[in-house]
Amino acid sequence: MPALKGPLSALPMFLLTLVLSVSAHEHHSELTEEEANAPIDAILWLHIGLQSLVWGFLFPVGMALGISRSRWHVPLQSTALALTLGGILLGHAHKGRQFLPSLHSKGGTLILLPIFAQGLLGIYLKLHIHERTLRPYAVRAHGILGKAYPIVGWVQMLLGAVAMGGYCRDGALGQCLAHYIMGSGFVAYGAIMAILLVVGEAWVRRSGRSPEWWDSWVITLCPSTVNTFTEHRGSTWSVKDMQHTLRIKTGWTGGILGIFLSRNNQRNVVPSLIIILTGWAMSEHAQALMLSTKVHATFGYTLMLAGITRIVEICFVTPASSPATPTGNDNDSEHTLAPGANEHPGNDVLGGGAGRAFRHLPPFLLVSSGILFMSATDEELDYVHDNGMDHVTYILIMFSIAFILYALILGVIHIATTTGRAASSAPGSSIGNSIELVSPTTSKWYAPVPREDVQVGGSSERAHVLGGDEDEDD
Repeated sequence: MPALKGPLSALPMFLLTLVLSVSAHEHHSELTEEEANAPIDAILWLHIGLQSLVWGFLFPVGMALGISRSRWHVPLQSTALALTLGGILLGHAHKGRQFLPSLHSKGGTLILLPIFAQGLLGIYLKLHIHERTLRPYAVRAHGILGKAYPIVGWVQMLLGAVAMGGYCRDGALGQCLAHYIMGSGFVAYGAIMAILLVVGEAWVRRSGRSPEWWDSWVITLCPSTVNTFTEHRGSTWSVKDMQHTLRIKTGWTGGILGIFLSRNNQRNVVPSLIIILTGWAMSEHAQALMLSTKVHATFGYTLMLAGITRIVEICFVTPASSPATPTGNDNDSEHTLAPGANEHPGNDVLGGGAGRAFRHLPPFLLVSSGILFMSATDEELDYVHDNGMDHVTYILIMFSIAFILYALILGVIHIATTTGRAASSAPGSSIGNSIELVSPTTSKWYAPVPREDVQVGGSSERAHVLGGDEDEDD
């Protein structure tokens, strides 16, 4: 095995120094009023901005470049790695406001493990050794760790916001868990739906399962089944306890029906109905503050709209699921921009570009719902109310965040599908209508010529075969 030379030889000593400096940072178990209310100094603001840039943008973009095998993957991830290590040091060197021990501070130490593992795996892969023994497993581990970075970054940034506000302590922990887990689930649901919309349709066809089959299983198993038995505490049932428990129970009971209706690759609207019912229940959820009631109502309406647009997409926009294998008919292809001869135009009321544009509504509204719900805890809204902000301003801020987040999701997907090795396979632009983008034939060398009669301009004509007339003249 080649020895590490140059800057790489100093890596172990640097990592040891970093771990010792992080471990030496003291978090106070008790804070004076002066320490708790001191202004946030420039070092801490720099830590927040730097880590948000790295974990919210650079690492996800680097992950996309890694998926496409782009040559910019290693330079970008190396830069992001160096920046995040510097950001960690800044987070442990700030003065000004002090904070109680939190999961964010502990996570800042634990996050070093995947960072170091990913860095070492990257160095190992660049050495190109053990090609037939260890390297394939290292490639797989490197990919899994890299794809987990957006999730790790999301959790750590969320915990940082919680620590900065001093939220989720004592009796507020249960509400925080409910809002942040469920809100993050809606954001993840929207992101996965966007992936399936942009690049995942072929995978869905190959799986032999409709999208609602997967939706129904997720709704049934996590977190509905567990949360049904954790929403009630104590011996007395309050109105909120009953609402929360029955709302979750509606999820897994409806999920079972959705699984049954999704058999044989069939589409159904049960997951959308569950989303609508959840939104309706939250829109009627009475709160102590009028501000909180308005925010919860807007969250509910947004979630209901996500379910309604999903139903419209399933019933009127998206054509029926087609088999993964081509039929062999040159007149029908999933890659043709116009409907094939056997397709029914009624299945796609908003066909072509209009239909695809409409299909972005459900995932965007799910992302917006998640952001709204995560911003609707009592402690957050008490802070907003004490600072004199009205619900309109607050809700518009949350929708602005949702716009940025959905743009980032689509941007990462776009980078993963148009750079590196994916650039050569990305479909090019076409002119006019009914242009075939990819040959539907299963053969690499031969495309069958249609032999049957085809409808041309409303009349039946026999398909012209090139060279056929000349043969008949002979």
